[in-house]
Amino acid sequence: MSLLFKNAKQLVVEIDEFINTVEEGVLVFKQGVLNYLDNEKELFADKITNIDRLEAAADRLQRKIDDEFYRHSLLPQNINDIESMLDRMDELIDIAKDNLYQFEIELPFFPDSIREDYIRLTNNSVEAALCVIPAVRTFFNEPVQVRNMLSKVYFYEKETDKISRSIKRKLFHDMPELDLAHKIHLRYFALHIESISDKAEKLADVLSLMALKLNI
Repeated sequence: MSLLFKNAKQLVVEIDEFINTVEEGVLVFKQGVLNYLDNEKELFADKITNIDRLEAAADRLQRKIDDEFYRHSLLPQNINDIESMLDRMDELIDIAKDNLYQFEIELPFFPDSIREDYIRLTNNSVEAALCVIPAVRTFFNEPVQVRNMLSKVYFYEKETDKISRSIKRKLFHDMPELDLAHKIHLRYFALHIESISDKAEKLADVLSLMALKLNI
């Protein structure tokens, strides 16, 4: 990060903290979903508390970073792109929080026969996000390496799509014991979980464009 912000040490600290907070939020989402699927109610409730705290912290840090950009007129030629990238990162933790709350509010019931499918879906969707976050870090230090780091993001996003389609097909083709309302409910939770990888893909697209603009 020092390459882009040589004379803005506080901004470097705040961006690092922001990235760390988003990454932790994504991990909390993953563990929260797994806790829910394992019926670990107390652990799940703890993840709700944690993701609330982390999302609020990410919002505060993003506002500080925006203030630092404008106060010191840093990177005026790149500021819109960088802010767009940070906005996409913030969307990751926002959607993670919103989706975890959907479990807490709607209390979906997952039959044992499909539980492992949702675990695979969660792991792959979150992995897409965990692959794009190091690319964000690298952008500030070695931007020439960024585009080489994005292939795993797209791989896991595609895997997530495949698993999600498989779940939906299984729900509507192979589980006659479930009524239609239950099938639709579980379909929406597949969509909630895969939205993490969708946000990661959009962030990867932004990073790729930024790299191209820098003639990387």
